[in-house]
Amino acid sequence: MYLTKEEERMLNSENETIRKCMEILVAVGETNDAERLVEITSAHISGVSYDNIGDAGLEWLESLDGRVRVPTTLNPAGMDLKRWREMGISEDFYENQMKVLEVFEKLGVEIVLTCTPYYLSRPKFGEHIAWAESSAIVYANSIIGARTNRECGPCALAAAIIGKTPYYGLHIKENRAPTITVKIKGNLAAAGYIGGKELKDEIPYFVFEREVEEWELKLLGAALAASGNTVMFHAEGITPEWEDFEKPSEKIEISGELKAECEPDLITIGCPHTSGQELETILKLLDGRKVKKEFWIFTSRKVFSEKRDVVKKLETLGVKVFNDTCMVVSPATQRFECVMVNSGKAFNYLPSMRKVNVAFGNLKRCVEEAVKG
Repeated sequence: MYLTKEEERMLNSENETIRKCMEILVAVGETNDAERLVEITSAHISGVSYDNIGDAGLEWLESLDGRVRVPTTLNPAGMDLKRWREMGISEDFYENQMKVLEVFEKLGVEIVLTCTPYYLSRPKFGEHIAWAESSAIVYANSIIGARTNRECGPCALAAAIIGKTPYYGLHIKENRAPTITVKIKGNLAAAGYIGGKELKDEIPYFVFEREVEEWELKLLGAALAASGNTVMFHAEGITPEWEDFEKPSEKIEISGELKAECEPDLITIGCPHTSGQELETILKLLDGRKVKKEFWIFTSRKVFSEKRDVVKKLETLGVKVFNDTCMVVSPATQRFECVMVNSGKAFNYLPSMRKVNVAFGNLKRCVEEAVKG
């Protein structure tokens, strides 16, 4: 792989962190036949919850000596930084989680703790980025038209510190072409969960039977990435590049229906984090009714702040709107027996990561479940 003189200097730097970061990028680049590195405009790091990285991950982070060169954001942590006690988080977990965040802060990373960084600062079409949150990767490629591969957490951090990432995969225009046409019926989050298992490494070209909302596409992409290995899709009339390639001749149909039932003692929304539109939709669906079961919504602090009036009304009705975390990465969820979700991603991960039973329903059904006695 070709390296500039500056990149060669970093590869041989006396600073171990700079040197190790370059070694990571070169190794990834050579493994994937990248011809060079390309400058990025932003990075997003996953693997932030102490529950995920543990003491070993914390020790590695504490060993780093450097600063990020591009705007860099963080995925959700294992708790709401202000309301962690309310979530049932232990003092010990809180202290260790804060140590993790303190290290990232020293590295110059923005402690925003969200899986929807595009609601904070939206990349431009065609920009090269290095994002490590699977749902955000699909969103960036498919809805925005920015360019990122599916980075691992350490790879995204290395790219952030160097300011570059290997030029291969979806950074190259011709590799972004759709490979199969997929007609989707029914719930998009459920279709994403089902489709991820079937489509594997395909780049699907989606045709919808109805007009779809932005947040539905977000749930679709998140589920595709969770149950499969999808990093991009083309949505007819929506994806910025949908007309740039020939429509695939191979066609399949996916019906978005999941039959998963248990009696929920917790209903959760926000995987990925909710948008302002979703918060408003939930409030409208509640229609003044108070919830009778634990109903948790997860969103970013920015959206929380922008929709403070909506949040206040939701919480008056008994809903808890948390920031900084989600039902998947927080250990708080595992004290429940059955968690109801409208997210294919949460449906995929909750049983294995939190050891809970999962029920699935669309947004309306989740709200109705929360208000019934």
